[in-house]
Amino acid sequence: MSERLNALENWLQAYLGKPAPQIISITNDASFRRYFRVGVDGISYIIMDAPPDKENCHPFIDIAQRLQASGLNAPKIVASHLEQGFLLLSDLGSQLYLSALNEGQLDNLYGDALNALVLMQKNIDTQGLPLYDHGLLHNEMDLFTNWLVDKHLNLSLSQAKRASLESCFELLSSSALSQPQVFVHRDYHSRNLMIVPQHNPGILDFQDAVKGPVTYDLASLLRDCYIAWPLKRVKEWAADYYTQAQQAGILKNVDEGQFFHWFDWMGIQRHLKASGIFARLYHRDGKSG
Repeated sequence: MSERLNALENWLQAYLGKPAPQIISITNDASFRRYFRVGVDGISYIIMDAPPDKENCHPFIDIAQRLQASGLNAPKIVASHLEQGFLLLSDLGSQLYLSALNEGQLDNLYGDALNALVLMQKNIDTQGLPLYDHGLLHNEMDLFTNWLVDKHLNLSLSQAKRASLESCFELLSSSALSQPQVFVHRDYHSRNLMIVPQHNPGILDFQDAVKGPVTYDLASLLRDCYIAWPLKRVKEWAADYYTQAQQAGILKNVDEGQFFHWFDWMGIQRHLKASGIFARLYHRDGKSG
């Protein structure tokens, strides 16, 4: 047994006041966090193991509370040991959106996700959140250059081509910063949404939330890295969101053409970032993504 797992079991035992039940590993993510499932008195819980020298639990707790206060379904914090980086969370189940997206329930599931997105953007207080500013946007797109182009593809770009890329990055940043700035989950897609019987969807992996462009989470959801849909379908869902967001006052005085321009360009920025992250996961972290 690893030293860290032993520490986790000791903490859980001390919290419960009895021997810790069996801890079952679920999955890792693209960070240094690990997740486990544990049953206590017939109730299932999730344990997050976030080594404090590599991860910070405070943003997770903060954003979970903001989501819950706005009527959204995020894991509840049952217990914590922040010095050790352990959280005991309510369990939102095992059914990811990604594994259940089929023609029979597509519109219902995406409808729920879009409703939740509008609720997030309308109701969540963004005070104190990091800003999705020019520097952060460019740092993300630099992942594409540094990790996909330079490292993975081993391409040597000329100064002129690098300058051209930078010009493209600048246009994408300007588009993002010209949009209404709202709560942004940053990874709002089919692998971070759970199908739950009430208040669907369950929302995960929100600890990197920021205040940023209104179309960012929409692009994450509808231009998902893990699953693709026909353009006609994507536009229909995006149009549904646009109508809801206008009614909610999120997109006041924004015409549909401007909205779709923002949405398309945000999708480009998002996938530049994601492609760089996947290359970095492979080369630096030894993960497949």
